[in-house]
Amino acid sequence: MAAGSADKFSVLLPTYNERENLPLVVWLLARTFQESGINFEIIIIDDGSPDGTQEVAEQLEKIYGSDKIVMREIISVPFSSGTAYIHGMKHASGNFIVIMDADLSHHVSPSFMYSGFNLKQKEGNFDIVSGTRYKGNGGVYGWDLKRKLISRGANFLTQVLLRPGASDLTGSFRLYRKEVLQKLMEKCVSKGYVFQMEMIVRARQLGYTIGEVPISFVDRVYGESKLGGNEIVSFLKGLLTLFATT
Repeated sequence: MAAGSADKFSVLLPTYNERENLPLVVWLLARTFQESGINFEIIIIDDGSPDGTQEVAEQLEKIYGSDKIVMREIISVPFSSGTAYIHGMKHASGNFIVIMDADLSHHVSPSFMYSGFNLKQKEGNFDIVSGTRYKGNGGVYGWDLKRKLISRGANFLTQVLLRPGASDLTGSFRLYRKEVLQKLMEKCVSKGYVFQMEMIVRARQLGYTIGEVPISFVDRVYGESKLGGNEIVSFLKGLLTLFATT
C-alpha cells in the first residue's frame, strides 16, 4: 500500500557526539513533518556519547513530547549503523522508516520530505526510496578531492561487480517500508561503511522495488567524520564477499 494520510514515519537517528547538531536536526525534522502533514516520531539511538548527547536528547524529549522524540541508548554490543537500526526498530511505531545521519549532512525540508520521499514512494508504490547524490540534481558539497574519489570509487566498483540497480550504494538517507527493513536486517551481515551497500544488494536479491530521488549531501559542520582507513578496508572486504556470494 502506498504512503497515505494514515501512515506514520519513524526516523531512526543514530548518534555519537552530536550534541551541537542534534537540536537543529530535530527541529528541522519536526518542522518538516508538521508542515507536510505527516505523522512522525524521531528515535534517537545513542552510542554512549561522552559529550552530553544523551542529556540533549532527553531535553528534546521533554520539549517535543515522548510521543515524538524517543531516546534510547545502545552500548551493550559493538556499535554500527546496523545494530543501531535494529535497536531503533524495536521502538518504532511507524509503518515507514526513515534512516539518516544526525550531522546535518542530509538536507531536510518540507518540500523534499513530501515531494521527495513521500510522493516518490506513492508514484511507484516502492518498497524503498533511496536518496542519491549521483543522479539528477543531486550532489556533494564540502568534501575534499580525496573523499569524493573514495565515494565515487566505491560506487563505481560496486556498479561493476554487483550491478545493484541503484546509483548511490553508500548513501544513508532512505525511506523503507518497516517490514522490508526488518527482512533486510535479517539478511544483512555487514557492519560499518559497507552496510548501506549490502542493504541495496539484498533488496535486489529479494525482489524489492527501489525508487531514487536526488539529494544534496553537505559535509558536517560540527564533529569529525567517522570514515577512516579501517572503514575503507572493511568496505573492500565486504564488496568482495558480496561479489562472491550474490
